[in-house]
Amino acid sequence: MKPGKELLFCALGGSGEIGMNVNLYGCDGKWLMVDLGMSFGSNEYPGTELVFADLEFIEERRKDLVGVVLTHAHEDHIGAVPYFAQELGVPLYATPFTARLVAEKLEEAGLTKEVELTVIDHLDRFDLGPFGIRYVPLAHSIAEGNALLIETPHGRIFHTGDWKLDDEPLVGTPATAQELTTMGDAGIDVLVCDSTNVFNPKASGSEGAVREALLAEVARHHGKRVLVTTFASNVARLQTLGEVARASNRRLCVAGRSLDRIIRTGQASGYLRDLPERVDFDTAMGLPRGEVLILATGGQGEPRAALARIAEDTHPLALEAGDVVLFSSRQIPGNEIAIGRIQNRLAARDVLIVTDRQADIHVSGHPGRPELEALYGWLRPRVLVPVHGEVRHMKEQARLGRSCGIGKVVVQENGDLVRLAPGKPGKIDEVRAGRLILDGEIIAPADGEAMVMRRRLAANGLVIVVLDGKGRVHVESIGLPLDEDMDEFLEEARADVAAALARLKGGQRHDRDVITEAARLAARRAAQRWSGKKPQVRVVLPEHGQ
Repeated sequence: MKPGKELLFCALGGSGEIGMNVNLYGCDGKWLMVDLGMSFGSNEYPGTELVFADLEFIEERRKDLVGVVLTHAHEDHIGAVPYFAQELGVPLYATPFTARLVAEKLEEAGLTKEVELTVIDHLDRFDLGPFGIRYVPLAHSIAEGNALLIETPHGRIFHTGDWKLDDEPLVGTPATAQELTTMGDAGIDVLVCDSTNVFNPKASGSEGAVREALLAEVARHHGKRVLVTTFASNVARLQTLGEVARASNRRLCVAGRSLDRIIRTGQASGYLRDLPERVDFDTAMGLPRGEVLILATGGQGEPRAALARIAEDTHPLALEAGDVVLFSSRQIPGNEIAIGRIQNRLAARDVLIVTDRQADIHVSGHPGRPELEALYGWLRPRVLVPVHGEVRHMKEQARLGRSCGIGKVVVQENGDLVRLAPGKPGKIDEVRAGRLILDGEIIAPADGEAMVMRRRLAANGLVIVVLDGKGRVHVESIGLPLDEDMDEFLEEARADVAAALARLKGGQRHDRDVITEAARLAARRAAQRWSGKKPQVRVVLPEHGQ
């Protein structure tokens, strides 16, 4: 697994899923990591907060790792940094805005002195071992979204990161079509490309167009209090909303710590300098309803965010019947129920809800098909490697790339070790690429016994059988839907266990394993008869002499 005179690629996260991006490039004995992201917990991992890529493969080869280059500051690209950067033991590289957010994460984790963070405040090439790297600015839904142009002795790679095309980005200056064409003229051997929005037949749209739509929508609700929720990291959208507040003669009020952090970091990096002066909660509530624009976190249904508390009427900011909430964001898959819950609470109070389905108040930060086709034409890569998508997204981008004349396409998933050069590109091996979960303060394997057991308990409940050593059987149950019948069920289960133990003969009566299994099966069968569920059963058997 030590790279030879070749160019290798391996995703440990972000291929076969959206989020948790971790990509490795191997060349001449060294490895380079691009991004170190995470995903958020889901019903698949009950009780957990965060999900990480398992980095065992590269941790075992950390002496050959030359650095971690971060493309931009979204959590699915930098969120795992405070959990794994110290163990990896190599420098991090980022542009100024991303670096400031990463530095805050390291400070919160007490790792400022333990992790080296190098700020790349220019677009000049920098070298890490056999890799020559240059940041290429592209539009995205955050400040300083970047692609990477990676030069190696065995080929040139254009790694897009997350991107889109935007004729009016409002924040930052993306590379032009001519600049990208010039890179293509110099030769791009491999394009490693974002697949998230490949099924969208239209271009993702411009932030400038969103500004006009938001301004028109806010103007429609004259005399009403208007709240807008969006992704806190979308600096361009924050700039847009500042301009909307000024143009509509409304005072701007911001609710949410992540918004405060992004505004502070953005202004320190030279963005959002002309954001209108903000008013505090008390001032906002004292203004006439039509003279305030509230910007709040929580558009993805987060239960502790500002919007959820406003919807529950437990926040200093309040909405009344006839007020308006604009969801200037898309629903992240998996968040539909949480978002719907908040929208229902708002609707019950006669608050008007407007989403991107009713008005053009949001655009994606990822490329639709026309944008992908344009990039293919400018760069003219020899090989396409789709990443950052579920399998269906990556397969579809592969089809699109072939239809646009890209001769070689490699569809891979997490853990596939791909040789890009020399020779025909393709998978040559597999490496470990599992998942880890943050459970409280513990990082544990997502497929470990504890998480498997938790899923089973959540689905089927628990029955506890206690054998007290004096021939008596005690049974308790947790999570079985037998509230009215519980006493009868427990009595029947006790009888079944006692009968099963009475049927044991000879040496079986003294074999702890036989006794335990007989009691377990009897209790489980009783539970299945009564509930149709197959719960986990735990048998407690005292030690001899107790």
